Amino acid sequence: MRLVFAGTPTAAIPTLRALAEVHDIAAVITRPDAPLGRKRVLTPSPVAQVAEELGLPIIKATRLDEEVTARVAALEPELGVIVAYGGLVREPLLSTPDHGWINLHFSLLPQWRGAAPVQRALIAGDAVLGASVFQLVPALDAGDVFAARAVDVASDATADVALDVLAHDGAGLTAGVVRGIADGTAVAIAQQGEPTSAAKLELADGALDWNQPLEQVFARFRGVTPEPGAHTSIGGLQVKILEAARSDEGVLAPGEIAPTKTALLIGTGTQPLAVTRVQPAGKQAMNATDWWRGLRADDTMRAGE
Repeated sequence: MRLVFAGTPTAAIPTLRALAEVHDIAAVITRPDAPLGRKRVLTPSPVAQVAEELGLPIIKATRLDEEVTARVAALEPELGVIVAYGGLVREPLLSTPDHGWINLHFSLLPQWRGAAPVQRALIAGDAVLGASVFQLVPALDAGDVFAARAVDVASDATADVALDVLAHDGAGLTAGVVRGIADGTAVAIAQQGEPTSAAKLELADGALDWNQPLEQVFARFRGVTPEPGAHTSIGGLQVKILEAARSDEGVLAPGEIAPTKTALLIGTGTQPLAVTRVQPAGKQAMNATDWWRGLRADDTMRAGE
C-alpha cells in the first residue's frame, strides 16, 4: 500500500521499519527538531533520523494543519499510520487517505485511553499490558479495534523497558492490520468495556508516598521511570530515585532510612524499598550508598521530609 506514517519517539521506530520493508511510504510526518542535552543542540526526532536513514521523505510539523493536509493529499496515500506522533489528527486530514488512519496504541483499549497508557497501567499495578491497533476517529482513542494483543511484562520492568517490549510487539501487530486492509480481510470491532484515562504525567506524579504499601510505592516508581522520574525529599533535599527494587530485609517505619553495603533501604507501609541509584537536585547521578555517606546523614533523617 501507499502509506503516510506519523510518529516521533523511539517507540514508533519498530513499526516504521516493519512497514517500510513492505510498503511504499510516501512521507513520514514527525515533530520538528528539538533542543537536547545541556548544550541544547537542535536534534531530529528518533523517527526523523530513521526516516532519513531509509531515504524516506520527511514532513516536520508541530501541528497537523491545513498545510500538512495539503501536502499529504498531494501524495494520494491509501492509508495513514500513526504511532505516538504527539499531536491530533483532525478533519479533513483524518479522511484524506482512502482508508483513513490507523493508530497503534500501547494499551488494551478501552483501557488507558490517552497520552501515557504504559505509565498509568504500571502505576495502577496492572500485571498484563498490551497494544491495540484501531481506526482513528475524532474522539480520543475511541475507534473500532482491528487487533489487540496482551503482553506479560516483568514484575520489575520500568516504563521505558515495558514500552520497548510493546513497541516491538506492536510493530508486527500493525503490519498485520495493514496487510489485512490491503487485501480486504481486516475487520474492526467496537471497543468493549468501560474506558479508563491515561492522562499525561506531571512532575508531581513522581512523588513517592512512603506510607503506602511497598507494592504501590514500587508500582509508582516503575510507572514514572525514567520520566518524569520518581522523587522524594530527604533532609530537605530533593532526590530523584533512578534505580530501585523490592526488598524483604526487615521492616522499617515509613520513610525510615537504613543504609546497607549495596542499597539504601527506605521504609514503606509494609516492606522497604531498596534504592541503589539516585540523582540529588543539581548533581550527577550516583550510587545511593555513596551519596548517603557523603551526606553525613544522621538517624533522624526520613524520606519525605
